[in-house]
Amino acid sequence: MKAICFHQYGGVENLQFEDIPAPQVSKGQVLVRVRAASINPIDIKLASGMKRPVLNNKAVDLPWTPGCEFSGTVESVAEDIAGIQKGDEVFGNTPSGGSFAEFVLAQPDLIAPRPKKLNPTEAASVSLVGQTAWQALFEYGKLQGGQKVLIHGAAGGVGSFAVQLAHWKKATVWATGSSDNTAYLRSLGADVTIDYKATPFESMAKDIDVVIDLIGGETQERSFKVLKSGGYLISTVSIPSQQMADEYKVHVAMVTGKPTRGRLTQLVQLLDAGIIKTTVGKIYPFSQAKEAWNDITSHHTQGKIVLEIL
Repeated sequence: MKAICFHQYGGVENLQFEDIPAPQVSKGQVLVRVRAASINPIDIKLASGMKRPVLNNKAVDLPWTPGCEFSGTVESVAEDIAGIQKGDEVFGNTPSGGSFAEFVLAQPDLIAPRPKKLNPTEAASVSLVGQTAWQALFEYGKLQGGQKVLIHGAAGGVGSFAVQLAHWKKATVWATGSSDNTAYLRSLGADVTIDYKATPFESMAKDIDVVIDLIGGETQERSFKVLKSGGYLISTVSIPSQQMADEYKVHVAMVTGKPTRGRLTQLVQLLDAGIIKTTVGKIYPFSQAKEAWNDITSHHTQGKIVLEIL
């Protein structure tokens, strides 16, 4: 099969197209013919050799094929798997990568039937970012209706879902982004938008219950100032300072993505009901993976970047 491989850690210069043996199912596995796969910042980080907590704080083993979310058609199923059969249209996660290929092995508890309202390309843009947003808001941040949430980097993949999910929960949604994304963020349900280039967010946001930090660095540090006592600062990019958390009397955590079929099913219900939507910002053919890789490193994408593989 055709696949993308990294034989050494680094950037796009190490991305190679190769012919490698197609995987075969063994006990507890499903083989999926990949239709589309999304590129995410975590792919860039793992290719660089970064350690990841969900992978036992180890860098990925080389050679490595990127791709942590996908959609496709079930090709074969191990004999011990029930409820999934060849020909099923599915989407889901491969936490350690592997979906930038014509076939990928998947765990049955990390895939679900593709949402009826989404085509394969759209479905490939949902599972990782949708579940990350869900975890950050509801499992780590304990967000409730009537509370105020501030989402940094709200126009990106995780941010776009976070805005919609918080709006669905009837929270007041504050969102930071560039002025070019103001209309987009409001269409997702943002109540207040802040152009981070023109206005310091802390001059507007006050007494926030939950901050979702998708940026890190100085933005994360400044976010402590806008939280009310007992609030939550949840990051997907770096571990917030416990010292500052103690100083400001707030809770902090970093999301370590742990996908589940249960969360996927909840997202499917919301997508098919039209309550939330996914935004595919750009689509690239498989042959242009290097261009897509360079695109996401710009950090200025709206929604998701998807590779169409078959």
